[in-house]
Amino acid sequence: MSNIDVNALETIHNPDASRFEITLDGTTAVSEYRLTGKTIIFTHTDVPTKFEGMGIGSKLTKDSLDYAVAQGWRIEPQCPFVASYIQRHPEYQPHTRGYGE
Repeated sequence: MSNIDVNALETIHNPDASRFEITLDGTTAVSEYRLTGKTIIFTHTDVPTKFEGMGIGSKLTKDSLDYAVAQGWRIEPQCPFVASYIQRHPEYQPHTRGYGE
């Protein structure tokens, strides 16, 4: 399973469930959020154990953040995984509450 092209996986925005999803082999990784006005609050990221370490969480987070930026939303990373990703990818910091405010 380690030879998966993570970049070929599709991230789906599921606004009814307030989450972004990547489904692989019938199992879904999710990035959950709350939307308050023009602020998206990322609350939880879950990648099934069998897919950990493959870059799926990073792909899911990148796509979720890219969507938020495209919408003009302010990003609030309450989820430690998302917060850590933003620290490693400073291009998202200008869009993030707490950086430069």
